[in-house]
Amino acid sequence: QVQLVESGGGLVQAGGSLRLSCAASGRTFSSYTMGWFRQAPGKEREFVAVISRGGSTNYADSAKGRFTISRDNAKNTVYLQMNSLKPAETAVYSCAADAAGWRLSIDIRLYDYWGQGTQVTVSS
Repeated sequence: QVQLVESGGGLVQAGGSLRLSCAASGRTFSSYTMGWFRQAPGKEREFVAVISRGGSTNYADSAKGRFTISRDNAKNTVYLQMNSLKPAETAVYSCAADAAGWRLSIDIRLYDYWGQGTQVTVSS
């Protein structure tokens, strides 16, 4: 079992930055692929970024160049640095863990564990 707890959300003005953190329990964190997803009101959950156990990354087109995903295996934590935020990116951001740590999973169905999410609100 892996438990995930997100933090770092909040209210930010358009163009601002936030860094989200996702702390994981368990001794196998380093073996998991970790992803970030978001869900805006009335919309489906969508992929944002992913990092494999080896450190390879992939991003949604909307996130490329502005968001950076990273991980610190010593701290069992994955981060999402978000810059130049837009009001349309207001959503609940959640992290997830995929036990198949070799792949860069963008499909929510491939993830085994999910956090509760943290609210990000971008004001115009």
